[in-house]
Amino acid sequence: MDLKSNEPFWLLKNGLTASYPSLKSDEECDVLIIGGGITGSLIAHQMVKDGYRTILIDKREICNGSTSATTSMLQYEIDIPLFKLIDQIGEKGAVESYKACSDAIDIIEQLTKELKSKAGFKRKRSLYYASRKKDVSWLQQEFEARKKYGFEVEWLDAEEIQKEFGFQNTFGGIVSKQGASVDAFKLAHELLEFNHKKGLLVFDKTEMKAAKSYRGYNLVSTTNGPQIKAKKIIYCIGYESKSLIKENFVDLKSTYALVSEIDDDKFKNISSTLVWNTDEPYMYMRTTDDGRLLIGGGDEDFYDAKKRDALLDKKERQILKTLKKIRPDYHFYTDFVWAGTFGETKDGLPYIGEHEKFNNSYFVLGFGGNGITFSVTGMEMTSLFMKNKKHPLSRYFKFER
Repeated sequence: MDLKSNEPFWLLKNGLTASYPSLKSDEECDVLIIGGGITGSLIAHQMVKDGYRTILIDKREICNGSTSATTSMLQYEIDIPLFKLIDQIGEKGAVESYKACSDAIDIIEQLTKELKSKAGFKRKRSLYYASRKKDVSWLQQEFEARKKYGFEVEWLDAEEIQKEFGFQNTFGGIVSKQGASVDAFKLAHELLEFNHKKGLLVFDKTEMKAAKSYRGYNLVSTTNGPQIKAKKIIYCIGYESKSLIKENFVDLKSTYALVSEIDDDKFKNISSTLVWNTDEPYMYMRTTDDGRLLIGGGDEDFYDAKKRDALLDKKERQILKTLKKIRPDYHFYTDFVWAGTFGETKDGLPYIGEHEKFNNSYFVLGFGGNGITFSVTGMEMTSLFMKNKKHPLSRYFKFER
């Protein structure tokens, strides 16, 4: 499946960060991670830290799937508002899921310090504004729910938003203290480089052909020919899990993003803020560490890459029209535009855990707008799974929930 198109900003910005060999001989390990994006790199970091002999493979160049197309907005807010998620899955699961995403931002910050990262991690607030008058009542309900459960939030009315951010035609919104942004493409490469030095084996252009389970291990054959004997497999393949798992557990969506030319002064009002709105589908934007504006949205059902990519020009116009509504004085000079594919679940939550049809295996599938923060939660969860321990969120993130 083609997960990105045209010119993903991060891929072009960073160039060929690192190169790894393809698999050329049989190997044996404790843990085999399938998928070399930001999720796979985070899980590999945890497995190496826990002392497991770990191998990571990817059928592409490392990080050249969805990780090169992500917007890398780090938010604790899940795509389903907290008060609605409470109605869906109960108070405990909803609040703990939100708190896990909040904690994940702190963990990523610590990771970047440990790595001496150059991936541009930056603490930011988050502005979630009402783009329609009818959205104000439920957005205020969301504000009260977050405040009740200890999240640091404040409500700004339309005048306050215009004064602080320069946005016109809003109807008020929530400002959250907890948020951040990062270059996930670069961070993933840094994680792999760091752990490669500690013994992690990385093979790109190496695709799993089949996995046969035996008592206590799996034997994975690759399209290259060699085999890998692994006690456990951890699948970090994101949206491509749709072609591996037959039941309908996630809906694939196309999303569109564009990045402006560099202009620090023009975007200084939101240089420390992530922005999204109540549109359906919602618009989102952030600045990059080199002074550009990244803005995206226009989500719709994914059919195939060709149809998705044919809409690039149309979606660019739609997204810029939304920007023009709140900042009519901006002239956005597009430098990069691309499309990506993501998964949407009915409750906005990931799938992390075992699947009954895959023995000796776990899945870490961070769907929706919180793929990166969910993957960080997956680090803790898989660490416990490997020790035959349970995690409090397992029941909410499991398959067939």
